[in-house]
Amino acid sequence: MKFRTILIIGATSSIAQEVAREFARNNCSLILAARTQNKLDAIRNDVLAHGATMAHTMLFDAEHYTQHLDIVSNAAQQYGTIDAVLIAYGTLPNNEECVTDTTKTIEQFTLNATSIIALCTASAQYFETIGRGTLAVITSVAGDRGRQSNYVYGASKGALNTFLQGLRNRLTHKNIHVVTIKPGFVDTPMTHHVPKNALFATAKTVGKSIAHAMIAGKDVVYIPFFWRYIMLIVKLIPEFMFKRLKL
Repeated sequence: MKFRTILIIGATSSIAQEVAREFARNNCSLILAARTQNKLDAIRNDVLAHGATMAHTMLFDAEHYTQHLDIVSNAAQQYGTIDAVLIAYGTLPNNEECVTDTTKTIEQFTLNATSIIALCTASAQYFETIGRGTLAVITSVAGDRGRQSNYVYGASKGALNTFLQGLRNRLTHKNIHVVTIKPGFVDTPMTHHVPKNALFATAKTVGKSIAHAMIAGKDVVYIPFFWRYIMLIVKLIPEFMFKRLKL
């Protein structure tokens, strides 16, 4: 699948930057959206140096939900037809804080699920008007099964995974591809406080895999690939046993 123009929402994340570089090497045009202009400017210069045909920036704050319905159409009006959208933002909340604070739980669920679902809906509507497109969303393996250590985050990703599955089912006959991307542990600033082990992948490795999955029009991708089998085992554990595990 050949892309000419790609909109990356959450472009300042470590993984998104690596995806942008990968597409820049393929001489794509990039529209980079995030909430901090100086970081966007730095990434814009970086992708141009890596071969991007053009690179534009747009300010976008995931917490300002009124922007969600307009960002894709506004980007298309300003910079031309968009072939693919990658949604690449999210936070890893402190689960213990969420357990004792309902407001934080709702805030995190809204940011990691509801706001992204709104963007997915807006992206799908845009692609339906042009009759084609690719929507890729970074979720997480944490959404495959709820665990006591991160079930607020996992629940938001689980809801997002289910939404994307239904959206893919609806759009598959309309020449619109929906790619669910499920990374495992990734060494990024978001996981700086988590002790590292052999299961951690680099942002560069994950970014390259995401770009390839989008080009190939994949449906659901675990990155690195072995997480598919790890999570299969986790999902197969009977609930009466699983609930007693400290995971």
